[in-house]
Amino acid sequence: MNAITHYDAIVIGAGQAGGPLSTTLAKAGWKTALIERVHVGGTCINEGCTPTKTMVASARVAYLARRSADYGVQTGPVTVDMTKVRQRKRDIVDSFRNNGQQRIESTEGVDLLMGKASFTGMKTLEVCLNNGQTLHVTAHTIFINAGDRPTKPFITGVETVSTLDSTSIMELDSVPKHLLIVGGGYIGLEFGQMFRRFGSQVTVIQRGANLLTREDPDVAEEVANIMREDGIEVLLETKPLRVQQTAADRIHLTVHTPLGERTLTGSHLLMAAGRTPNSDWLNLDATGVQTDKHGFIHTNERLETNVQGIYALGDIKGGPAFTHISYDDFRVIRTNLLEKGHASIHHRLVPYTVFIDPQLGRVGQSETEARAHGHSIRVAKMPMNEVARALETDESRGFMKAVVDADTGQILGCAVLGIEGGEIMAILQMAMMGKLPYTVLRDAVLAHPTLAESLNNLFSTLDQ
Repeated sequence: MNAITHYDAIVIGAGQAGGPLSTTLAKAGWKTALIERVHVGGTCINEGCTPTKTMVASARVAYLARRSADYGVQTGPVTVDMTKVRQRKRDIVDSFRNNGQQRIESTEGVDLLMGKASFTGMKTLEVCLNNGQTLHVTAHTIFINAGDRPTKPFITGVETVSTLDSTSIMELDSVPKHLLIVGGGYIGLEFGQMFRRFGSQVTVIQRGANLLTREDPDVAEEVANIMREDGIEVLLETKPLRVQQTAADRIHLTVHTPLGERTLTGSHLLMAAGRTPNSDWLNLDATGVQTDKHGFIHTNERLETNVQGIYALGDIKGGPAFTHISYDDFRVIRTNLLEKGHASIHHRLVPYTVFIDPQLGRVGQSETEARAHGHSIRVAKMPMNEVARALETDESRGFMKAVVDADTGQILGCAVLGIEGGEIMAILQMAMMGKLPYTVLRDAVLAHPTLAESLNNLFSTLDQ
């Protein structure tokens, strides 16, 4: 039997929680093993935020170039070189990943083990290293930050068809002629608009009555209007039934729509309907760590699993699957284990930005959620075509919306669908964190002409 190496802590997954956690523990004197199956940085740097937003930026340049005449600027025909778009994306990803790996490898007390981990007992793991070797490790304290992966929805015939997911679509070396997208959530819409701007014909297939099912109906409807204005076909209440491929670039997807069956023909098929936790790779049965029916690991408010000394962080525990939430999970662990504090994930604000164009920035309760919770509320709403800065830049699509407690004047949440919506949302988030009543933003002296200045007018609508 191979010898077992003992550590003070083992971190499974070098994502946005696992990486900084490993170096922080090591600096505090914990002998730490960080086990990573593929690459340092997790989904965010390698397949998520960094590469997609890099490509979104390229798509926006193409969009603005085609609109240049609107600004009085004449350009020639716009073409997109996907190999250069892809290389720019790869270069930025490599830079971020390499910098992160260097920080870990240069930290004394951390052993970075590149390989696949699986439990062999409650606190013991087998690590099949990428170089072919096998190690056995154990620790009293274990942190699971193993993330999730794209789900492949079942459609009759899908196993015989070439499909794309949110990772493989970013490796295309040419622009798809007609991209079919199953899923009208954040991922599907970001890629749909991106490839429409690169030059693809795009069809989005959504089972529900609205896109972006977490959002208020008026927000989802306006997003759908924007997608359609950009030339994207949006099919709501539409269920994929079966699919077949008759040529390398000819995929036939039969769907059921409110008007009956219809067969769509595209060159590429992107599956963008959900994520599957990587817990099934870990042999959790050997530990007794409990999961829900989807495989997400149960934790309490301090991120502890049902097994003492085993914690779960990031996407694998379910809940909001955002990089900044994963990093905040790290902060909770650091506060509680190293600083002897009492941090919790209970009632934390969860901001996020959907990087469609215009952006959708969201934080706190939606109008639908606030009403469901029984709040007495007032809703401030203003179209972006009433925002001076948006008009000056000719970027006036969307609207701003804030939900306010009618009794206290506290801001409960907001949705900002507009140019730099995520940045405007952050201002409202800070007001919420500081428990400022809406009147403070209504009456604040904000620089003109800025997007932030529009908050004066947004909250003035409550006085009309």
